[in-house]
Amino acid sequence: MYQPNSKVAEEFISDQEIKDTLAYADANKDNRELILSIIEKAKKLKGLSHREASVLLACEDKELMQKVFDLAIKIKEEFYGNRIVMFAPLYLANYCVNGCVYCPYHYKNKHIRRKKLSQEEIKKEVIALQDMGHKRLALETGEDPVNIPIEYVLESIKTIYGIKHKNGAIRRVNVNIAATTVENYKKLRDAGIGTYILFQETYHKDNYEVLHPTGPKHNYAYHTEAMDRAMEAGIDDVGIGVLFGLNMYRYDFAGLLMHAEHLEARFGVGPHTISVPRIRPAEDVDPDEFENGINDDIFEKIVAILRVAVPYTGIIVSTRETKESRERVLRVGVSQISGASSTSVGGYAEPEKPEDNSAQFERSDDRTLDEVVNWLLDLGHIPSFCTACYREGRTGDRFMSLCKSGQIQNCCQPNALMTLKEYLTDYASPATKEVGEKLILKELEQIPNENVRAIVIDHLRAIEEENRRDFRF
Repeated sequence: MYQPNSKVAEEFISDQEIKDTLAYADANKDNRELILSIIEKAKKLKGLSHREASVLLACEDKELMQKVFDLAIKIKEEFYGNRIVMFAPLYLANYCVNGCVYCPYHYKNKHIRRKKLSQEEIKKEVIALQDMGHKRLALETGEDPVNIPIEYVLESIKTIYGIKHKNGAIRRVNVNIAATTVENYKKLRDAGIGTYILFQETYHKDNYEVLHPTGPKHNYAYHTEAMDRAMEAGIDDVGIGVLFGLNMYRYDFAGLLMHAEHLEARFGVGPHTISVPRIRPAEDVDPDEFENGINDDIFEKIVAILRVAVPYTGIIVSTRETKESRERVLRVGVSQISGASSTSVGGYAEPEKPEDNSAQFERSDDRTLDEVVNWLLDLGHIPSFCTACYREGRTGDRFMSLCKSGQIQNCCQPNALMTLKEYLTDYASPATKEVGEKLILKELEQIPNENVRAIVIDHLRAIEEENRRDFRF
């Protein structure tokens, strides 16, 4: 039986409920009256159930789907405006004891070099990231309690936050590490992490166990219940996601939304972010061996429906996607992207040598950060390096209440403009700076509160003329 508020994985992710949902969606995919009523419900900006969203995903009527796309665009504008939050992953180590068949880090792979950054190497990587203009990192590791104990992760976080180079600073460290204990999540909380991120890969228990044949990650329940332990430990913001291509996408889509419903039911706060990675080629991994890959059209559809179903959440797309694919999903719902990413261990201070071969996956977008920022500006987006909410204590239910009420806009747009100004002043090419300055002038006119606008203008002047940094609302 489906029990959203249960602590038990197989009750809040109910296989039977997902099967019933998919059957219901198939039976109603041409039910125009029902689909229009679901769209009308979504217009209220309160989200949709996993079953309602699954009906939209099954629908193939182009006219009705255009209504969904149009609504997704409107909802994204309502909650996030034209801001796109920027981040970069930093892989600390690729040692791993798991046997995941889709990941080159699996313990049997002898074709990659196992690496682990020292604290001195982390300093060099972070300085290189700061010199690009990054302010927000996502830490990545394999799972190996001997080579990558929690103490190493904690020390690395302390190192990263402690590095001040020129005008650079990493202001938010998100963490994507293996499922762990409440005690360890408390340690991560106390270390000042931003969001704890963990992908489910697939919510289909039997397939999950086949895809994870050995190692601690084989334990479906322990992995699926990780977010509960993290939030019990006091981590306010968590990020979920599946790896599309491993399993039937409609099944995992329903499971993903059920997980969001569960977190909302148990903790009053849904996921801070939802990631939508697609499987990519990597050493010892051939995506063509997996039968459930999704094309760009389906991918765009998934993102759009996620936006209308979970309007408050940040949706993340990485450099797994091409420039063209990212452009499509940015339009209909994505609010965070990575830029100039290295998917190798380190790789920012010095490009990795081919023989080292530590990358987790091949990038589809290998542009520089400046090129990505320029591209976003050309599309009319505000590339945002803002971390203000996290550092002002607007996390968890505080963030969600502001976001759901639309009040977050009063903070986010000014903060986005000021962090963009920092980037333009410190790191941008002349061409990017010119485009960015024009956009800032245009966006200043959109700030409704005259007092706020005046403060922002003064802060923008102080950034350029007085070399002051880190203004925030």
